[in-house]
Amino acid sequence: MSVDGYIDDAAPERLRLSSAADFDRVDAVRAGCDAILVGAGTVRADDPKLLIRSQARRERRASRGLPPDLTKVTLTWSGDLDPGARFFTTGESPKLVYAPSGTAAELAGRLDGLGEVVDAGEPLELPVVLADLSARGVRRLMVEGGGAIHTLFLTSGLADELQLVVAPFFVGDPSAPRFVRSGVFPQSPERPMRLAEITRIGDLALLRYLAGERV
Repeated sequence: MSVDGYIDDAAPERLRLSSAADFDRVDAVRAGCDAILVGAGTVRADDPKLLIRSQARRERRASRGLPPDLTKVTLTWSGDLDPGARFFTTGESPKLVYAPSGTAAELAGRLDGLGEVVDAGEPLELPVVLADLSARGVRRLMVEGGGAIHTLFLTSGLADELQLVVAPFFVGDPSAPRFVRSGVFPQSPERPMRLAEITRIGDLALLRYLAGERV
């Protein structure tokens, strides 16, 4: 995020907040996880592949009996997902879409096997999603955003660790998306997170906080 808490500006093109070194760090974090989750808004806006970029890291995973790529996960309330999105068309690992009961059946027909649609209740309940992922063998889930998903996990008290990279500039546009939205957060002044690590990445700063029960 920017110094003033934004993860993008309001321009049509995506604002680049990270550096090549930080993108590589993120790739290393991905390689140590079982699954990666983004919201449907991120799938629509950024069309991410959500793959491990480094061939060496992919090979090391394979040598440990792991698939070269992570299981991809998204949450949608509306079911507005394009079957042609790179979320569905890239990588060989499973693609899981969690949707409310009223959306799941129609969306499954529209995706036509490109991803598995899972009924996550009405309304969609995050503990149902995490329980299902755990039953599938997911032990470490990387949540990449965007702001609505960050807010959902943090306000639900279901994030164990927060890796926050601060870019050395301001956005200053109230219409731009922020790192989190308003809500009631358990990580309050009365129950703060614990700072576990500070790392300099060029002019960026990585702040790693423990936010869950390990604090």
